[in-house]
Amino acid sequence: MSRKKQERMVSNIDRGNLIEAQKPIYNSIKGNWHKEMFENENPIVIEMGCGRGEYTVGMAKLFPEKNFIGIDLKGDRIAVGSDQATALGLNNVAFLRANALFLPDLFAENEAAELWITFPDPRARLRDARRRLTYTRFLEIYKTILKPGSYLYLKTDNDLFFDYSIDSLNQFGATELQNTDDLYNSTLIAESLNIKTRFEEIFTHKGFKIKFLRCKIK
Repeated sequence: MSRKKQERMVSNIDRGNLIEAQKPIYNSIKGNWHKEMFENENPIVIEMGCGRGEYTVGMAKLFPEKNFIGIDLKGDRIAVGSDQATALGLNNVAFLRANALFLPDLFAENEAAELWITFPDPRARLRDARRRLTYTRFLEIYKTILKPGSYLYLKTDNDLFFDYSIDSLNQFGATELQNTDDLYNSTLIAESLNIKTRFEEIFTHKGFKIKFLRCKIK
């Protein structure tokens, strides 16, 4: 790990909009996100695998009437998003360092109103399929923490992961599923909010088509 990454990790303790296991709030936040973090009752939107938080911060700027939580395992990455949100004065943004499997310990039933999965690791090897963020065990978790009628959104550049996700969601019983394998030549572009991360800019510049879907799983 580089010295800069180490410094970010150490300084996470002082970031008020970033929650991780070392902080007392980590053990009390379940069911209390509105009260303890945002101090309002606005809808909560979750981004899984948020990386540096570009999408989380981008959505927070577009929708000040909603609260946004970026979730990732990499503390040095979410530190970047935390700093950006602070610099922009966004009080409707939080970051959570946690494994997706622990979400039932960190969110109450029906606590979130929307969920995004943006450019996750596709886990291309068959033996890693259980680790894909659209695998059944993760969909079960999302279903628990989302309110009835909530949308799940997915963006990726990976064909294998996208096709797998569509199959997984259909088998799970997802409804109102809409998808495209060429987002920027699709009528679904508005649904993606037209936010591009640094990696998405790189992918599209190289000619990769962006895949996108939305559906309800509850």
